[in-house]
Amino acid sequence: MSAPVVDVWGPVAPGARSSYPPAPEPHDEWPLAGGTAWVYYSPLNRRQLIRPVILSDGFSSGSSNLDQLWHGLEESGDYRFISELHAAGRDVIILGYHDRTASITANADTAIECIRRAVAERAGRAKLVVGGFSMGGLVTRYALAKMEQDPEPPGHETSVYLSYDTPHNGAWFPIALQAFTHFATDKWGDAPAVGPVLRQFSGLLNSTAAKQMARWHIEKVGDTPEQAPERVAFLRALDEVGGWPRTVRTIGVANGVGTGAGNGVKAGATAVRCDGDTLHDTWLKTQAQGEQVVARLQKAGEEPVSVRTNGLPEIDGAPGGLFTMPSPAGDTGSFGLAALLMALIGNEVDQDAITTSCFIPSISAVAAGDIKDPKALYRPITPDHSALDAFACASRNEGHTTMTEELGTWIVNEIVAAG
Repeated sequence: MSAPVVDVWGPVAPGARSSYPPAPEPHDEWPLAGGTAWVYYSPLNRRQLIRPVILSDGFSSGSSNLDQLWHGLEESGDYRFISELHAAGRDVIILGYHDRTASITANADTAIECIRRAVAERAGRAKLVVGGFSMGGLVTRYALAKMEQDPEPPGHETSVYLSYDTPHNGAWFPIALQAFTHFATDKWGDAPAVGPVLRQFSGLLNSTAAKQMARWHIEKVGDTPEQAPERVAFLRALDEVGGWPRTVRTIGVANGVGTGAGNGVKAGATAVRCDGDTLHDTWLKTQAQGEQVVARLQKAGEEPVSVRTNGLPEIDGAPGGLFTMPSPAGDTGSFGLAALLMALIGNEVDQDAITTSCFIPSISAVAAGDIKDPKALYRPITPDHSALDAFACASRNEGHTTMTEELGTWIVNEIVAAG
């Protein structure tokens, strides 16, 4: 199975791959306030930074891992993105962060420092290409837009901004999954063996970055799903810098289709159910429209808790990039993660689980509509819908930030055409 560039759940998830083959030694490494940039010069440029392409990491737990990023970009089995950029004479700068759950605006300051360092180190006057994967596309989008509002030189000297399955219009963390994770943490968060794992995931879903990305968020069981204050504040800050960088060509790709065809996950279906020593008849459902009980949560010996939603779209089955978590057992996705956690606290999970669901709807990845709109989620995407200057959608709904020949070639061709 192809590994994603950005592994959302991170290596701490039960069953996740714990390590990756080491990446080649960078030609240069830039310590940054809040992160690190790893520089790989094109063999055509004789170890000079001539045509820099900055690629930002996205949302996950902890700090960026160069080995994992290199593997997703270059060794996942379908397309060698860095090699193709090198063959086109582009120098690749992989931008990582000390804390990938921190505020998008805080990590944007790290991106700005990286951009300024690239401008200072560059030999010649070739413009930069700047962008990122998943949340990294939002970080660099905000960074470039903010730099355009700053009269202090140097400017960003960038000609192309790119995003790869970025949640421009919001990401989807299933409310049932959020509720179960917080519920389990409340009940077993202090347990010696499972407590640290549960707290990790509840904290990840309640982190600043997750709140800024999520179109609907709940901090604890019983909350009404809505945009978190952190998201409202981020959208306001993005609007204050103009929303988008205006002096560059903006391009982006989606790991979902643009035809409107869903991924096959049915709305209102039981995604995962368990019974056992600690949970009784506990289940999570995929999202449906209208008023719905999306989860029944019951600790053994206690009264059940029902989690309700109202007015949300049928988004689990929408076209878009899917939740992925590489592991020896296969892709555990979103609801599959809940199944692993259920088993971890001593329960037997029904075998017919729906493991994954939409994470970044296609219309979000190419900035082509409000993901709250059930019609927009499933309509074919045309150029006039998108805020981007150019975009491409995958020919099938695939794992979030999976590097494919189809999407990678399109990006490389766009970069080369820009000069």
